[in-house]
Amino acid sequence: MVTDDRKKEFYEALLEKDSAYEGLFFVGVKSTGIFCRPTCPARKPKFENCEFYHTAEEALLASFRPCKRCTPLSHPNQVSELVQILVQAVEENPEKKWREQDFKELAVDESTARRQFKKRFGMTFVQYARARRMGLAMKEIRSGKPVIDAQLSSGYESGSGFRDAFSKIMRDAPASIQEDHSLKAFWIDTRVGPMIAIADEAALFLLEFVDRRGLEKEVEVLRRKTRSAIIPGKTGPIESIERELDLYFKGELTEFHTPVRLIGTPFQLKVWDKLKEIPSGETRSYTDVARDIGQPTAVRAVARANGANQLALVIPCHRVILSDGSTGGYGGGTVRKKWLLELESKSVCESK
Repeated sequence: MVTDDRKKEFYEALLEKDSAYEGLFFVGVKSTGIFCRPTCPARKPKFENCEFYHTAEEALLASFRPCKRCTPLSHPNQVSELVQILVQAVEENPEKKWREQDFKELAVDESTARRQFKKRFGMTFVQYARARRMGLAMKEIRSGKPVIDAQLSSGYESGSGFRDAFSKIMRDAPASIQEDHSLKAFWIDTRVGPMIAIADEAALFLLEFVDRRGLEKEVEVLRRKTRSAIIPGKTGPIESIERELDLYFKGELTEFHTPVRLIGTPFQLKVWDKLKEIPSGETRSYTDVARDIGQPTAVRAVARANGANQLALVIPCHRVILSDGSTGGYGGGTVRKKWLLELESKSVCESK
């Protein structure tokens, strides 16, 4: 997340077209829906229309598309023809989910594409295409616009493309949504990346980082288990978690009080209840958790239940580490996990 001071610094660099900032940030322009390099020759937007990102993936996940004038995915070092072909293919059909056959039709080697994208952008081609698709499908969540407005602003004149993009996340075409059987979904920006919150009027069902692998499947499982449509909007629990996340990332909150609804097996619920007992600023190993729930041999099952948690931060699965003291895995990414643990440790020390 870019701090307010850095935003001002980056905006000055944008106005000056300062090449020293190439690769350090990208700017998303809310009025046009594109993202650019610091040295883009286009007319400069107003500060209030700018959103700054450290990586291209962050800008893509926020629903911005690459600028055709400054080609932010092809600079400062010119990329290969293969990468250019694939970027263009994604822009021609951004809601497409790529499969092996699609690469063959373009006469592109899938493994080569993966390597070149990883080297150039820090993410594989599939991650890039998914980020672009995810950004489009989440656009209406972020804006909260009526379906028809979101459809038109996304550039889908016929509506069919928009329904396809929408269904990638919600698995339900907008026209089939029933208000009396729905959950609301809302985009929340945080210091360590955007999150999606899903709730009804009584409780929070899901809180996940938007770039979490398997998020689309999580949302589909939630929709199916609750037999609900999921539509853009805000509820009391979403407003509550938004306020609490703001305080959490400021280091001013160590325990969440937003009401939640947990959907899982009896074993998973037992594990999640135990995770909630881990104090902020402390960690436990999977072995510790297994012992604490009275099933010391169920270490692997505890790890699976930990990974199945759908309420990031609220159910603090990030506080569970390996027995040797190493960080271990995390659905939101190990770098983010380390950052969260450091934040909580610092917050607890400062409160003493």
